[in-house]
Amino acid sequence: MTRVVIITGASDGIGAEMARQLASKEGAGVALVLAARSAEQLDAVAAECAAFGAQTLVVPTDVGVQIQCRRLVISALEHFGRIDVLVNNAGRSAHALFEEVEDLSWYEELMRVNLWGAVWCTQAALPALKASTGRIVAVSSLAGLVGVPGRTAYSATKFAMTGFFEALRAEVKGHGVSVTTAYPGVVATAIRHRGFNARGEEAGVSGLDEAGAMSVQECARLIIEGMDARRREVVMTAKGRLGRFLKLIAPGLVEKMALAALKQDVRPR
Repeated sequence: MTRVVIITGASDGIGAEMARQLASKEGAGVALVLAARSAEQLDAVAAECAAFGAQTLVVPTDVGVQIQCRRLVISALEHFGRIDVLVNNAGRSAHALFEEVEDLSWYEELMRVNLWGAVWCTQAALPALKASTGRIVAVSSLAGLVGVPGRTAYSATKFAMTGFFEALRAEVKGHGVSVTTAYPGVVATAIRHRGFNARGEEAGVSGLDEAGAMSVQECARLIIEGMDARRREVVMTAKGRLGRFLKLIAPGLVEKMALAALKQDVRPR
């Protein structure tokens, strides 16, 4: 039976790489429903996946708009008749010291995309996922486990994701639906360059030290591995696992580690 997988944020980065790896691994055994705002980029990813024999459906979607999230799920069901996996990967980054932010409206925008987009897609897909005893994946961030200075808005959205999907996991367990939350660290994608700055504009640069960033290929592989094994969580780096533990016993040390992850020119003074 063909496995039907919805991936949001599938036009580039982690989402596109997950699609390519699933297509390469499963070929004609997978149907990929690819969602993001850019139809042109989605078409390019779909063509790569189709070359491996995968079935594809491109659904241009802004997850920050609830009706578009519902339309995405309806399109998948109309085309393939089932949903086996929902990967909530779409998101936007941000980097700004809170004291430098004058207009908080982009904080609301970030929450709508990062949290509500995942919530709206999950609500729409849940009946179908229960019918297939399927899988839900939420791509969070280490900033959803440990608050990162300069990332108050981003951490807030990712902590919210963590709480929502942790609670949902308990609710749907009896229906055979698994919920896997992934916590990438710094991954070699352009997400931070396209994130908000203090003025609510596209940053153009990353505020984090990118040295040693995980490859997008490795990140996607780890998420797929955790998804297929129905793991509760995928914390991808040793530093992330250590930071989570130290937060309980030495929170001051974790704050120093978080500050050290920032570029020198964007650290609070």
